[in-house]
Amino acid sequence: MNPALYLADLEAKPTALADLADALRAGDPFAALPSEVRRVVFLGMGSSRYAAGVAALRLRAAGIDAVAEYGSASLSYPAAPGTLVVPISATGGSVETLDALERYAGQAFVVALTNTPGSKVAECADVVVPMAAGLEAGGVACRTFQHTLALLLGLAARLTGRPFDLGALLTRVAEASADLLDRRGEWLEEVCALLEGPHGVYAIAPAERLSSAEQSALMFREGPRRQADACETGDWAHVDVYLTKTLDYRAILYPGSRYDGQAMDWVRQRKSTVLAVGGDVDGATRCLRYAGDDDPEVALLTEVLVAELVAAHWWGPSS
Repeated sequence: MNPALYLADLEAKPTALADLADALRAGDPFAALPSEVRRVVFLGMGSSRYAAGVAALRLRAAGIDAVAEYGSASLSYPAAPGTLVVPISATGGSVETLDALERYAGQAFVVALTNTPGSKVAECADVVVPMAAGLEAGGVACRTFQHTLALLLGLAARLTGRPFDLGALLTRVAEASADLLDRRGEWLEEVCALLEGPHGVYAIAPAERLSSAEQSALMFREGPRRQADACETGDWAHVDVYLTKTLDYRAILYPGSRYDGQAMDWVRQRKSTVLAVGGDVDGATRCLRYAGDDDPEVALLTEVLVAELVAAHWWGPSS
């Protein structure tokens, strides 16, 4: 892994998103899906599973049985008629995901999401959907995570029959990402100093965008090797609030949960440090806004860039 190349990967996000939007306008990657899907099983590890969790929740809300499964799980749904299996692997070679896929080979329709054409996961699929994220030279899944989320939103819309212009959304996300990148000289050093502490950094997000907190924490661990963890906003009052009593607690909050206020009550009482990204939150030490952050789908696909840029700054030279 290389910190300078990781930063370059982040800076290329708007261009990569525009390229993906063009590819989607040229053709629907999910056009060959079966006409009847009763259950969706997502398989993945790390960032892939984080993104899948968001899609599975949306499908369940629409009445479709869906689960985001650890590729490493020994037990899961059996293959059955009407089951759609979606293995997700940027490299196409995640051993756990490939092992899990063996349970469904020849017994379920498989749609693979990968950034590596001709990889092992592609060889096992009935349909291959390219992530089209380009080479991540820094060695960290950042653009592939963003593109996976976007494509899974498209898959969910296809399965539920909801009208959805993914290309238009990606254009707005590219603009939002460019806004954060272009203005980082105004906010990045201040935000890095705010989150810098002796006890690590925490990330909080609503269940519908939990992937943002999970990916943020992973970026802090994977690049600069900082202590970091993720928590769902409502659950925070049951599991992570205790940390504010004894630690120099510093967190990124991605707002939008009905339980933001509950968490922030404790933050104010314990005088903890919170950066709110994408909204004005009472009690936050700093609120960082960006173009289009009032659109939940733009936020879902954009907000983690703040944590990624902080991680890049801590990991190596920042531009």
